[in-house]
Amino acid sequence: MHFTEINTIINSLKVFTMRKLDHIGIPTKVIQADENYMEGAKVFVTDYANSENKIEWLRFEPDSEFPELIQSTAHIAYQVEDLQTEMEGKKILIEPFSPKDGLTIAFIEEEGAPIELMQLRS
Repeated sequence: MHFTEINTIINSLKVFTMRKLDHIGIPTKVIQADENYMEGAKVFVTDYANSENKIEWLRFEPDSEFPELIQSTAHIAYQVEDLQTEMEGKKILIEPFSPKDGLTIAFIEEEGAPIELMQLRS
């Protein structure tokens, strides 16, 4: 078998893409220092970039429209190269949206837990 044939087979079998751990999101009822309010989502969040453990605290308003699973269960966030590919065949909790320039995120459910997928753009 030639190198080009092997490469073609590998490319056709790309079922899994690379995920890079970005942060952990933890729902809380406790007011956190330096919370930011996301009015449209009705949630207070902390900036995980300021946490040595990459923890994002989320405190939801009672009438937040976020799915109950995200409001009650910690989520893992991954940076991904291709958001659409990562979402294929998955249970979608929140469709893709852009909270800021250069970033698109979506939430899926895997193994009973919410997973945040983050695609960065230059």
